Amino acid sequence: MPAAPTTLPLVATAGATAGACCAPLTGEPLSAETAAALARTLKALADPARLRLLSLVAAHEGGEACVCDLTEPLGLSQPTVSHHLKVLVEAGLLTRDKRGVWAYFAVVPETLNALAAVLVTPTRPAP
Repeated sequence: MPAAPTTLPLVATAGATAGACCAPLTGEPLSAETAAALARTLKALADPARLRLLSLVAAHEGGEACVCDLTEPLGLSQPTVSHHLKVLVEAGLLTRDKRGVWAYFAVVPETLNALAAVLVTPTRPAP
C-alpha cells in the first residue's frame, strides 16, 4: 500500500500576511512537527532531477505529463524517473493518475503555494 502524501501542516496564524494562507518562516518559530514536515518536502525538492521533473510536468501541455514523456528529457532510465516521481507524489507535490499501462502526473498547486507562503520574507513597513 503506497504511503499517504505528506502535506504541509501549515495553519493560518495571526502573523500571516494578507492573502497568504500561512505564517512565513520568519514570522514565528516553527514547531518540531512543522519543521520535520517542511524538511521532508524540501528534501524531496533538493534533487536536480526532481526539480526538473516538477518543472517538466508543470510546463507540459495540459498541466500533466505521462511518465513516458519524462524519461528522454532527463536522460535517465524509466525506473529512475519513476522513483523520483514517487518521491514527489509522496511529498504531496505531484498527483498520479493511472490510465491503462501509463501513469500521468500533475502538479499540486496548493502544496507549492503553501511552500511559497512559508518561504516568503514579509516586507516590514518603514519606521
